[in-house]
Amino acid sequence: VSRRPNPSQRINHLWQYRELVGNLTRKELKVKYKNSILGFVWSLLNPLMYLVVFSIVFGAILNVKIPYYGVFFLSGLLAWNLFNTGVSAGTSAIVMNAQLVTKVWFPREALVLASIFAALVHFFLQSLVLIGALLVFQRSPDWEFLPIFILALVVLLIFCASLAIALSAVNVYLRDTQHLLEVVLLAWFWLSAVAYQYGMVANRLVDKWGPRGEWVAALNPVLTVVITFQRTLYNPAPPTAEQTADPNFVPVLPPHDAGWYVTHLLVTGAVSLVLLFGALMLFSRLEDNFAEEI
Repeated sequence: VSRRPNPSQRINHLWQYRELVGNLTRKELKVKYKNSILGFVWSLLNPLMYLVVFSIVFGAILNVKIPYYGVFFLSGLLAWNLFNTGVSAGTSAIVMNAQLVTKVWFPREALVLASIFAALVHFFLQSLVLIGALLVFQRSPDWEFLPIFILALVVLLIFCASLAIALSAVNVYLRDTQHLLEVVLLAWFWLSAVAYQYGMVANRLVDKWGPRGEWVAALNPVLTVVITFQRTLYNPAPPTAEQTADPNFVPVLPPHDAGWYVTHLLVTGAVSLVLLFGALMLFSRLEDNFAEEI
């Protein structure tokens, strides 16, 4: 009986089979919109529909005091959709490709990564909607934050991969996993400050925990990435002295410098790497019986 490969060896196998990962990614993209008239246009309609609904609910009905709410919402929604789609598709990737798993050997994690990379392609397509909104409202991203934005994207992909790899293995044995995940992701969305100001969360946590309160918020890795996306793409004007002096003022985003964002992202990235290591260990232990369980 051969020894199970350790996480480093599994990553090396994935690199050796990188061409397969690319082919599987293309397959994911083709299959999703097979026989569809609109095809990839559906990727654009999803954020557009969210934008219309949330703009009406939060902008018109609830009268949320966020200038250019559509740009703000889309900036966070891009990060959330990438995470949501990557984890959801990755969790069911092994089960949905049972014929491949049972007939030929290859690194099974390739199926999960292919789902995440397909979600990344949709992420770039959906970015066109945000670019259109920026042009309409004549707003510009904060280009100085672009390196931090890229760091946030990498951190999100690592965190997404760690969850998807672990859950895909568990889902082979417990099919309720993918259904439970739908419920968890629904709650997770509302905990990630995509549709409302981060300041609403930060103010309450700071009141209760003091200056360490914002680190409590950072326990949600997606929240850290979302506010980084919003800080870069939405690029709000800094609060005035009059607003800061108002005890009831709720900042849209953390009034911190770039170092604050980088620190939080590096901590989130380090935790995500540890989770990825653990996910690969778990996957290695569970994959022996995939063919029988599927």
